[in-house]
Amino acid sequence: MANLHVRNLDAELVNRLKVRAAENGRSIEAEHREILRRALDDARGLSFEEVSARLRAATAGRKHTPSEVLVREGREDR
Repeated sequence: MANLHVRNLDAELVNRLKVRAAENGRSIEAEHREILRRALDDARGLSFEEVSARLRAATAGRKHTPSEVLVREGREDR
């Protein structure tokens, strides 16, 4: 097994990890492993359509800029 050391974490992030670990009855290290495992497993083997659906669900209700507006702005910046 390999070891992974993460440095320079924000104190608030570490506190949130501690709380989450306690809520799940795990050590901080075990919680960290579970978060990494889930994050990497979730993205593996998904089709473009599945990834797109997840992205749409995650950004639902947020303001979106239409692509044609972004393209126009990019052209104007040249």
